[in-house]
Amino acid sequence: MKLPALSKTYAGRKVLDLPELTLTDGAVHAVIGANGCGKSTFARILAGVIPADAGKLPPLGAGYMPQRSYPFHMKVLRSLRLTGAGREAARVQLEAFGLIHLEKQSAGRLSGGETARLALARLLLRDYPLLILDEPTAAMDVTATLLAEERILEYRSRTGCTVVLVTHSLTQARRMADEVLFLREGRLEERGSAREVLSHPRSPETRAFLDFYAL
Repeated sequence: MKLPALSKTYAGRKVLDLPELTLTDGAVHAVIGANGCGKSTFARILAGVIPADAGKLPPLGAGYMPQRSYPFHMKVLRSLRLTGAGREAARVQLEAFGLIHLEKQSAGRLSGGETARLALARLLLRDYPLLILDEPTAAMDVTATLLAEERILEYRSRTGCTVVLVTHSLTQARRMADEVLFLREGRLEERGSAREVLSHPRSPETRAFLDFYAL
């Protein structure tokens, strides 16, 4: 997947300034970096939520999970069926995400972690060529996080989709990513295989970031 050079400016400050990129089809690309480095802006541009100031993207047909998920104020099972899934398929999905016991509960009464799991479950009921996930497990506990990661990787294997995963968790990037992109102040500081970037970074800035967040 080829992406044009992309940039975005807010209030006179350039928050994203990326070169042309080629993302390997079918791979998981983890996007890491400090808060405010442009990770979420990049995700939102890819998802078509906001336009880039420079760089025109064609429609990518992406599935997108934003950083914060908002529940539908209806029963949990019904919220999944809004995707067009049948009752049985929706129940199977709830079971897969450990939410089947909540199927008759109002989605508006779920905890933050449950709401995030439901949002991911709903997203993965449809097939997309590109999946964009912005901190999908940030509100989840460790058990739910590992379950969600497993479901994402299963989905990738089944559909062959490309995944762009914005994450603050270096351990998650190690578990899931084929490639890592490290953003610093809106620019691409380093990219490479997960092993290269996370274990043998070339850039001193990347190394400093990894050392700080490993503490």
